[in-house]
Amino acid sequence: MAEFLEKILASTREDLGVRMRRRNLAAVKSAVEELHPRPRCRSLIEAVRAPGMSVIAEVKRASPSKGDIRPDLDVAEVVSLYERAGASAISVLTEERHFKGSLDDLRTARQACGLPVLRKDFIIDRYQIWEAAEAGADAVLLIVAALSPSQLDHLLAETIVAGVDCLVEVHNAEELEIAKLALGSGPPAAIGINNRDLRTFEVHLETTLNLIKSVPGGMSVVSESGIRNREDVDTLAAAGVKAVLIGETLMRSPDPGAKLRELLSSSSKPGN
Repeated sequence: MAEFLEKILASTREDLGVRMRRRNLAAVKSAVEELHPRPRCRSLIEAVRAPGMSVIAEVKRASPSKGDIRPDLDVAEVVSLYERAGASAISVLTEERHFKGSLDDLRTARQACGLPVLRKDFIIDRYQIWEAAEAGADAVLLIVAALSPSQLDHLLAETIVAGVDCLVEVHNAEELEIAKLALGSGPPAAIGINNRDLRTFEVHLETTLNLIKSVPGGMSVVSESGIRNREDVDTLAAAGVKAVLIGETLMRSPDPGAKLRELLSSSSKPGN
């Protein structure tokens, strides 16, 4: 496991412990049932499977490798721009120490649009799934590199109880096999292939192009990281990618909505 991931997971466990001592799981679950009766109607999985290339547009203030990306971010404004520009779903970074995100950003995004909203964070405990649901998330990210196979199984099962969809993220062939095994008899989910190498921070679209060949036909693939232009989107679409998750490219643009329209303007997805 990469050193930076270990550091983030350590701080995640520390911050999670503080929140759990302040408010137990039973209280969070009770609040979810009061605020968000099941079943939900906004499905990330359905959005990803829709005809045409789907874009999960991300709200991202900073990252460990790039520092501040959009420190003056107005979440509601950007999310509204994304929705009008044709985004299929919204991803919100909620990790605080290294990405400067928060659950408040997720709540704001939920209120500002009618699209499915994904909580993107380092989820290691079922408590985080329920607090995501309370904040209005329709889906959560589970990172195979951050979890043991048994942890992944337990958290996938918890998403069913909490009524949220799941994007399972992998970085290499070994992680993909773990994800495939976990999802074989589990809830509907999408495979997220992250093109960023956790050891070097280098990004290569070839990661998706190579790994997608081993993804079963019934599983939708979301390519993450390093998608910068229309050519990248079209290359991934031609390989069978169902959706792309784009953060930094949009966040660094003076007009994120216009940039998103540009990325979608010539994309196509064979077989739909």
